[in-house]
Amino acid sequence: MKREKIADILSASEIGKTVLIKGWVRAFRSNRFVQVNDGSTIKNIQAVVDFENFDEAILKRVTTASAVAITGELVESMGSGQTVEIKVTTIEILGDANPEEVQKTVMQPKKHSLEFLREQAHLRFRTNTFGAVFRIRHAVSFAIHNYFNDNGFNYIHTPIITGSDAEGAGEMFRVSTLDAQNPPLNEGNQVDYKEDFFGKAVNLTVSGQLEAELAALALGQVYTFGPTFRAENSNTSRHLAEFWMIEPEVAFNDLKDNMDLTEDFLKYICQYILDNCADDLQFLNDREEKEQQSKPMIERNELSLTDRLKFVTENDFVRLTYTEAIDVLRNSKPFKKKKFKYDVAWGVDLHSEHERYLVEKKFKCPVILSDYPAEIKAFYMRQNDDGKTVAAMDVLFPGIGEIVGGSQREERLDILKKKFADFNIPEDDLAWYLDTRKFGTVPHAGFGLGFERMVMFVTGMTNIRDVIPFPRTPQNAEF
Repeated sequence: MKREKIADILSASEIGKTVLIKGWVRAFRSNRFVQVNDGSTIKNIQAVVDFENFDEAILKRVTTASAVAITGELVESMGSGQTVEIKVTTIEILGDANPEEVQKTVMQPKKHSLEFLREQAHLRFRTNTFGAVFRIRHAVSFAIHNYFNDNGFNYIHTPIITGSDAEGAGEMFRVSTLDAQNPPLNEGNQVDYKEDFFGKAVNLTVSGQLEAELAALALGQVYTFGPTFRAENSNTSRHLAEFWMIEPEVAFNDLKDNMDLTEDFLKYICQYILDNCADDLQFLNDREEKEQQSKPMIERNELSLTDRLKFVTENDFVRLTYTEAIDVLRNSKPFKKKKFKYDVAWGVDLHSEHERYLVEKKFKCPVILSDYPAEIKAFYMRQNDDGKTVAAMDVLFPGIGEIVGGSQREERLDILKKKFADFNIPEDDLAWYLDTRKFGTVPHAGFGLGFERMVMFVTGMTNIRDVIPFPRTPQNAEF
């Protein structure tokens, strides 16, 4: 008999049908009622066992976390909480679980702290919270690929190992096969990377953007979706050493086109989750609301999780320049009453508290800021005519602040060369990048979306370590 997924059984509810399920026991009470989950849905299905018809030795092995195969007739449920249940005819133990060992794990059927769940990250997939998070993570990933495919983008795999530092941050993981204890040295008594595997110093990529630009300037519109790495010694709830980035690049787009694309893209993702992840989203929404009740009123979210997604899908994004945003912030009550932790002045980067004020208090909708001071942005961003700002943009969301950063790229060879000099970037290191400005240069633009940041937004999780299966952080590289 072919196994059926619990999600399919619950959605069809074919009373009288004989079904076979395989999954893990979430609870077994009164030697009669077995709650089984197979990962296809957050919902369990109840299997009712007439214990008089089964060997006691078998029933003793039906414990929390044990794996079972159950066949039986689908009947209308007499209890609350489910419409159908299985009247068991056969039960097979596929994998035992020692009850004493289970009591020490996150599989114990009770509420656990997220800190405890992180300590057992290899088992946290078994919990309702992380089952919901990672099913939604999959859905966000699928929505991203679907959006770009439907809009004629080409998916480009950019290098994971690279010799360039796209962001100029310098916080990179070096990749080398040289003997760490006794590396070869050159005449200057420095490590001789000519003897290394690639013949030069290379690192794990911080961005696929520069390489994506090369493809966009031939294929028209492309996107990357891959792992990126930052050797930043940070233990905050918003930083990972390994994370995933989505970076579209579009030839012939200017900054306005870039903003239009970003808004449409983000709305599509949020709507897809609302339309396709109702059960998991509702569970996470309810979970967040319970947590909010234990917080002081001033710290509670003004919008529920589902309302925050609708906040994105149902509102046009407000667009204003960085300079206009500075004026708004300096004229705000929090600034005048010195409620902001960080100062607000033209030329400094905005902090999350400023971004959230603009979104949640001032405009009450997502915000796109543009035209930032050149000094606080990357070398590849297009210089504006004022000589002080660049055609950059950031998208701000409720509860999270900046979620996307992008820009129109500098396509003019002479200005790009000057920027190389200003940023102390040797032209030889990125000669291939400069070449694209020599042969049919055109305006083009793109942006970057941190995948885990997006998953945090649509799941309501507040720590980025809880939306990636195996987080890599300082002093932590398990699995």
